[in-house]
Amino acid sequence: MVDKPTGWTSHDVVGKLRRLARTRKVGHAGTLDPMATGVLICGIGRATRLLGHLALTDKTYTATIRLGVVTSTDDAEGEVVAEHPVSVSDAALATAMATLTGEIAQVPSSVSAIKVDGKRAYARVRAGETVELAARPVTVSRFALVARRDLERFVDLDVVVDCSTGTYIRALARDLGAALGCGGHLTALRRTQVGRFGLDVAAGLDQLVEAGTVEAALVGLPDAVARTFPARTLSDDEVRELSFGRRIPLSGRAGPVGAFAPDGTVVALVEDRPADPERPEGSAKPILVFAPAD
Repeated sequence: MVDKPTGWTSHDVVGKLRRLARTRKVGHAGTLDPMATGVLICGIGRATRLLGHLALTDKTYTATIRLGVVTSTDDAEGEVVAEHPVSVSDAALATAMATLTGEIAQVPSSVSAIKVDGKRAYARVRAGETVELAARPVTVSRFALVARRDLERFVDLDVVVDCSTGTYIRALARDLGAALGCGGHLTALRRTQVGRFGLDVAAGLDQLVEAGTVEAALVGLPDAVARTFPARTLSDDEVRELSFGRRIPLSGRAGPVGAFAPDGTVVALVEDRPADPERPEGSAKPILVFAPAD
């Protein structure tokens, strides 16, 4: 786990880790914008196969929103396109934030990484195209005000957000400003939690570079699986069957389950499948095997 510094792309971080770990087999889950800092989940070696499963989870951010200024990118990296006077009561602010909490339809920023006809939206915008993205359902479990600072021409809000994956905090800042009639954009963003991985297990890049190794950023594969999925302890026979990619008896749980050998080694992720003519009682199918048989 890496505590990404500002000014770095997620790809930049992967490149640095490849050099430190001396392997090309490095990836990341859950992109962070260059302006943002905080938890970036990376995988090295076999752990890269887990990344796609880890990305589908909830996240927590701390952020600063500036009311009164609209930018072309909905954050501080864009050009200012409009400024408006701000006269917002605490009650109006609370009401507007409440309307953006819960299950909402959010239009992502036009400079997001969403692909439009195979090309990233931000790349199309940079090429001079006009991009309009469709609203998509997201869940904002918490949108809470931490502090308010009334400046001479603007109002800065420090907030904390718990949300589902796919939520854009830039868009939340934009929509809050629009709801209040003064416009707004994001000036700072820090991701503090991804699922059960927080800043407490994330190492700064400077720390890794100074040490010349990625060791401080490593979370063991068994720990990563145990933090993310329900655990199932296998019998020796089940370990052998899964290592060959074969099905085993039902786990009795919805969604992926981490399957562990008696010695604590993680063997696979399995998921229950309904009954079929071959297996009328149903079965647990391996969806990712970490320890294939030789």
